[in-house]
Amino acid sequence: MTSGVATSMPGLSTAPATVARHCGTTAKPKFLAVFTAWWNTVPDSRKNGLFTGMPPPVAALLLQGTACLAALAGGALASWFGYAIGVMHFAFLSGLIAALFSRMVGLPGWWLPIQMFFLPALVWALSFGLPPSWFLAAFLILLAIYWSTFRTQVPLYLSSHKAWQALETLLPAVSAEKNFTFVDLGSGMGGVLAYLAKARPDGRYQGVESAPLPFLASWLRIGLGGYRNCQVKWGSLWSLDLSHYDVVYAYLSPVPMERLWLKAKSEMRPGSLLVSNTFAVPGHPPHDTIALDDLHRSTLYIWRM
Repeated sequence: MTSGVATSMPGLSTAPATVARHCGTTAKPKFLAVFTAWWNTVPDSRKNGLFTGMPPPVAALLLQGTACLAALAGGALASWFGYAIGVMHFAFLSGLIAALFSRMVGLPGWWLPIQMFFLPALVWALSFGLPPSWFLAAFLILLAIYWSTFRTQVPLYLSSHKAWQALETLLPAVSAEKNFTFVDLGSGMGGVLAYLAKARPDGRYQGVESAPLPFLASWLRIGLGGYRNCQVKWGSLWSLDLSHYDVVYAYLSPVPMERLWLKAKSEMRPGSLLVSNTFAVPGHPPHDTIALDDLHRSTLYIWRM
């Protein structure tokens, strides 16, 4: 692969983008006004139903493809008028259309910058002429990190050090009769488990992680750190029986919170704690909250079962 990314495409060249200039100053606003007026007449149920039941990554990929076709049509139209747009300009135009489509069909807000900059970032990377093996290696690393995100819609979130400290204050008091139990649902790199196992060695700690690379990292961290009161399992949090734990901690995403709530209500013991970092359960206000002065201004939501 060479660095000659700016090759010819239908309606595309390395010339600067001039589509807006040849279309006139009123064509684009008028088109957008007409389109917006039409879109506002579509019922919300139809808008949301376009991708009902479809995993967001699949919806995002379909929208990217649709945006590319729209951008190609725009490039062909520009070429017909005697103008052309460069490859990078085409990539940004396609990304802008993909982000607009994503917003209109109701994808979560954090998908918008991904949709906007995915194709420009790809074109930029290809311009370096890197060997294909580099892209394969990057893909395999990302696959190992986000292995289950496609299915669970839960990306890798890492709890801050201040979240670790706040969790320590929520652990049961020291008791001579028995050790308390704590589980981290989606334990990532094992930071929460390692910190608490050291700070409160009177507890028993368990983590469950379904992504291969984070699981391996946390397994090595716990094993090499000599934390005898701590273990990490590879698997799904949904197969775990929550009745065994005094404190259940989760840092997931908005998508599974309702399902997690139902699971916690049916399995957790009376008096045990469910703690969620950042994501609340709609319709079920927490009994307490802890605002964290960390980078993301996170909040711990706490329910006593």
